Amino acid sequence: MKLKSKLYLPLIVLLSSCGVYSFTGTTITAETISIQQFYNDASSGPADLAVTFTNQLRDYFQQNTSLVQVASNGELQMEGGVVSYRLTPVAPSAASNSSTRDAASLTRLTITVKVTYVNLENEDFNFDRTFSQYADFNNDVGLTAIEASLIQEIYDQIILDIFNASVANW
Repeated sequence: MKLKSKLYLPLIVLLSSCGVYSFTGTTITAETISIQQFYNDASSGPADLAVTFTNQLRDYFQQNTSLVQVASNGELQMEGGVVSYRLTPVAPSAASNSSTRDAASLTRLTITVKVTYVNLENEDFNFDRTFSQYADFNNDVGLTAIEASLIQEIYDQIILDIFNASVANW
């Protein structure tokens, strides 16, 4: 039994070092990726929404793949924009007295990002789609106090969704 386990270890090391398989779940043979600066097309929200998103997306791919990031013409190419930053009431609460109107106790922040992904190695994986996520917050806490952490939470999920749809092929 020990002999079998000794034979598997070199095979696992060989497969992971060749770029054919990665233990993060990615199965890519491309060597380069170009992620263009995303644009900000949202009518509200912080002015640096797109810059922050682009930097976090690039960082995630840098940390979770062996792809070399190039300025343009990568074997994998990604571009797009932050197209929506929306606040909506989600949990109404009754007013405590008759002189006060009903109000929402929770508000939902929803961010939508449009992504165009091109895989020059296999065009079957190309897509042009939107990714949207949200986070709810209590209105007792002002948006300005927690906006950065909400955006981070939403971006983390959107980036994971983009990663899974592109290089992880899920």
